Amino acid sequence: MDVVNFIEGAAQRDWPISPLEGEMAAKRPEGVGSAAATSLGLCGAGASRAATPSVASGDISPSRGEIAGAVVITAETAADVATREALLDRAMGPKRRKKSSEKLRRGRRPSEGLAFVARDASGVVTGTVRLWDVVLGEGGPATLLLGPLAVDPAIKNAGIGSALMRHAVAEAARLGHAAILLVGDAPYYERFGFSSAKTGSLAMPGPYERHRLLALELTEGALDGVQGTLKAAGRKLKAQTLPLVA
Repeated sequence: MDVVNFIEGAAQRDWPISPLEGEMAAKRPEGVGSAAATSLGLCGAGASRAATPSVASGDISPSRGEIAGAVVITAETAADVATREALLDRAMGPKRRKKSSEKLRRGRRPSEGLAFVARDASGVVTGTVRLWDVVLGEGGPATLLLGPLAVDPAIKNAGIGSALMRHAVAEAARLGHAAILLVGDAPYYERFGFSSAKTGSLAMPGPYERHRLLALELTEGALDGVQGTLKAAGRKLKAQTLPLVA
């Protein structure tokens, strides 16, 4: 199975969702490599466009307390901020703001064009993911940090988290980014090509579990020889808007 077929087909699958940063436990399909995302079509004509919502038709059954119909992924808007924050509080709890990755997000805007929400058939926000600009070490290369990925805990096994991940990776590749890092469970994120193979010389700016620092190369070799502590590089928020979107 190549990456393109995997990305297109996985929307039809259900994956168990846990509230911890929206992470899910499962094994990746064989043949999905970390450096192959660009070469196998994520940046080509088949890649999703930020201006065009992507639709993932999940196996969503009302009998399981879930929402029947398609899930639409769109760019986040200012009107989504309060709903997004409430969803993150439900999914991750109040300690989410103390995570090391939050130090790289606080006071910054997400990377241009890389903040997304999933909506159900009635337009309600059911999931969120954003990516952030960082640099790897002092004067190191620029890359992205993904997170948090979260799905409303009232909706399980609907494939929403997987759909958000595929959309985010495809858009990052389309926009020309070279790599994505995140802190999460390898058994889930490996299916999207993430691994710890090239993060051994990198560090987060605070406490974290080293084996959970994962990376995906969108350009082959982008992370060769990188080292140092991740540093925030994103656009700064204006002071008056900080309480709304931090």
